[in-house]
Amino acid sequence: MSSENNDEPSQPLPQKRNNNNNSDSESDVNNDHLIGNVQRVVIIPPNYEGKPKKGHLIFDASFECGNLGRIDYVNDCEYDLFIRPDTCSPRFRCWFLFTVENVKANQRVIFHIVNFSKVKSLYRDGMTPLVKSTSRKKWQRLPTRNVFYYRCPDHRKNYVMSFTFCFDREDDIYQFAYSFPYTYTKLQNYLDNIEQRQLDFVQRRPLVYSVQKRRLDLITVTNPSLLVKGKRKKVVIVTARVHPGETPSSYVCQGFIEFIISDHPIARLLRDHIVFQIVPMLNPDGVFLGNQRCSLLGFDLNRVWNEPSHWAHPEIFGIKTHIMNLNEDPDFEVDFFIDIHAHSTMMNGFMYGNTYDDASRLEKHGVFPRLLSRNAEDFSINNTSFNRDAFKAGTGRRTLGGCLQESTHCYTLEVSFFSYQTSANSQAISYTEDLYQQLGRNLARTFLDYYKTMNYISWSPSCSIMPRLKEDRIKSRLTRQSANMPIVNQDEAFLNGETFNLSMGEFIYPQTRNSNDPE
Repeated sequence: MSSENNDEPSQPLPQKRNNNNNSDSESDVNNDHLIGNVQRVVIIPPNYEGKPKKGHLIFDASFECGNLGRIDYVNDCEYDLFIRPDTCSPRFRCWFLFTVENVKANQRVIFHIVNFSKVKSLYRDGMTPLVKSTSRKKWQRLPTRNVFYYRCPDHRKNYVMSFTFCFDREDDIYQFAYSFPYTYTKLQNYLDNIEQRQLDFVQRRPLVYSVQKRRLDLITVTNPSLLVKGKRKKVVIVTARVHPGETPSSYVCQGFIEFIISDHPIARLLRDHIVFQIVPMLNPDGVFLGNQRCSLLGFDLNRVWNEPSHWAHPEIFGIKTHIMNLNEDPDFEVDFFIDIHAHSTMMNGFMYGNTYDDASRLEKHGVFPRLLSRNAEDFSINNTSFNRDAFKAGTGRRTLGGCLQESTHCYTLEVSFFSYQTSANSQAISYTEDLYQQLGRNLARTFLDYYKTMNYISWSPSCSIMPRLKEDRIKSRLTRQSANMPIVNQDEAFLNGETFNLSMGEFIYPQTRNSNDPE
């Protein structure tokens, strides 16, 4: 690898791949020196002299949420890429986000991401990386035929994700990502815009600040009349992004916020009866740094809820303190705690709930997921499970489920990084930013169904404002998918593979998989 941060390029040494065999379930690729992101690193072939020219790729990840720790030159069209591990926690390597520039038109490349820390992955089921470029702002998935996930003998039999790509425009900067990025700055801009609307039913305040002094925003959405002291009110708490690499959770949370603050009759009715409190980003430092799972100090913040430290885990300490204060306040009744995540090995949206010895309590705990499955075509009640696994004892769901009132329902809402399937269609539907937000909107709608079931809210709306049945929405989506839609703009052309040349059969490695490999 060679790098150029100034004007003088250094020459890379030829790279020798490590052939040491190891069948461990987690990658043990040497992560020495992967302590920071690459910053405008120029890859120059061995024995080349002079300044970089077109086709000598420039890699960069020195920006918010970026992650790429090293690039090894293999040959003129092949590069090994190393994910930078989470700060202070070399165990986690999954999220990547980087740019490539200084390309030649029709330059074909193969990128190998060689140090994933997880063996199980949706890459086995057709998931592919995302790409966009300067002239095409919309994220698109690479075609499945160009992405391969396999055990690689050249990398200690660790799992490698390889993808082929052809750069088509010399002046474009291309960006590649594990999933749809959602930065801390994007969230702050979104919340600033809401605040500027001066809605009387929305309050925003920093609950605490992170180790690096970033805001942990608490958004309260309710009719102001409910906040009168001495008046009993029900509270729904929604949190997201405790694991920074799980970016779909931010889109789900945004969809939830957008619906709750909208003028929709259901939203207005819910605000009249319920206090919604949302913390959209529980790990702002980890998000900003481009970590996958951990905070700045290397802690998995979803394992410290049972005993958070005010200095090491200020985010969890702050939100837990807030929730426990609500739990003890006679003016408030905490009905729900829902923590939104993304899942890297399963399809659809689904929930994890708690299990209880009291059969009546357990039965009531299963009501909300079943109602959500009626509203959201992508939510799977079959994937939903209730457990009290010991290794998840420090999660928000488990901890709060054991210390809040028995009437409080605590769930983890998971959504796939990749796609979902419906009962009406066996073909997987890839998630987009809007489909993630749609799950958030459907989550919000489900609270009306729940509180109607509990006889807390009574309402018989006209059919014109009732949400469509799940089956009708599925049929509508399938109809749109089967229609021959004309290509009307550049983004749609990009989606249909008509701008990037992605047919490169001669650049494809065969996928290798041994059914006896450990999972």
